[in-house]
Amino acid sequence: HSGQNLTMTSTSSDTPNNDHSAIAVLDGEPPFYDSLHTGYIVSLASKLDATTSYEGAVTEHLRMSGVYWSLTALSILCPVEKMDELMGVTSAIGNSARPAILDWLFKCFDNRTGGFGGNVGHDGHLLYTLSALQILALVDRLDDDRLEKEAITKFVASLQQPDGSFAGDEWGEIDTRFTYCALSCLSLLGRLDQVDVDHAARYIIKCRNLDGGFGCIIGAESHAGQVFCCIGALAIAQSLHLLDEDNESNADLLGWWLAERQCDSGGLNGRPEKQADVCYSWWILSALSILGRVSWISKNKLAGFILKCQDDDDGGIADRPEDMADVFHTFFGIAGLSLLGHLHSSDLAKTSYRSIDPVYALPTDVVQRLNLQGQIIRRTDEPLDERLSHYDVLS
Repeated sequence: HSGQNLTMTSTSSDTPNNDHSAIAVLDGEPPFYDSLHTGYIVSLASKLDATTSYEGAVTEHLRMSGVYWSLTALSILCPVEKMDELMGVTSAIGNSARPAILDWLFKCFDNRTGGFGGNVGHDGHLLYTLSALQILALVDRLDDDRLEKEAITKFVASLQQPDGSFAGDEWGEIDTRFTYCALSCLSLLGRLDQVDVDHAARYIIKCRNLDGGFGCIIGAESHAGQVFCCIGALAIAQSLHLLDEDNESNADLLGWWLAERQCDSGGLNGRPEKQADVCYSWWILSALSILGRVSWISKNKLAGFILKCQDDDDGGIADRPEDMADVFHTFFGIAGLSLLGHLHSSDLAKTSYRSIDPVYALPTDVVQRLNLQGQIIRRTDEPLDERLSHYDVLS
């Protein structure tokens, strides 16, 4: 475990009072336990950093993404200033031995490769480079003097392959996840001009299958997580028109494949014949939001499934009801409720929840502040989601 632990800083006095306060968001379903979820996220630091923590040991390699999930979930529930105060993002909390999260983040930069690793001393990888940049975007610190923008840009650009795809790191694994990560990283840095964006987009189209879905490489099985990465990358590349380039019904076919992922429970699965899982509330809803086809699923049934997956004692959200909560599903469950609009009704206006952007997986106001480029599809029979009105709209 080597002491190179993530710095989700908290102390007992910083943790919100878990008073079981809850907010009704859907009639006939469990309430949304926002205070419990906040307390759960803030308490994770001490649990994961304990030398006897099994969870801390097995997640050490992806701690950068764990911080991103934690901070982004909190950033939906509370203003960024409150998130910083609770988590110690820009400065350490009180007499805590843990450094500020940003100080830890920059220690994870790999000077040899030019990317960020998942923890201190780890090799640079596109997955964790994106998580690091998303964290910096959250707290408006992309202009931090410690950020090696040129080195990161060169690292990302060096991973594009002759066929347009991207490797995740120097060891060469190819996956459409990495295309999304690469384009998102460069968009956050304002350096999309450093790669062949059109070539990257056309590689993604080659990964489409006969069922309308997308796989991790050409010929791989369709998977909802990969669909988000492919559609998100096409949105950043402003190349969604490629979906229907050879057949104008391809986007509908993909929308139908995604809609078929809804199970009897109301939850969504990632592939046919699999169980529903809260995380697909993000992967599928984000893709449907970009495609303008959210109405193709039952929004209330999905919201009810997410609400049933909450831990009403300790906070957090699990993959499915009665399972143990974790920060991965907590983030994607909260993000799913945001995309569904259930955290933003007029009755909840007093809570001031921030909405999340389906392309960049960051609060909408952050995406607008950074003026990030993107594209969405608007169907004539669907109203335009005002949260996405700043993007290029493809009708």
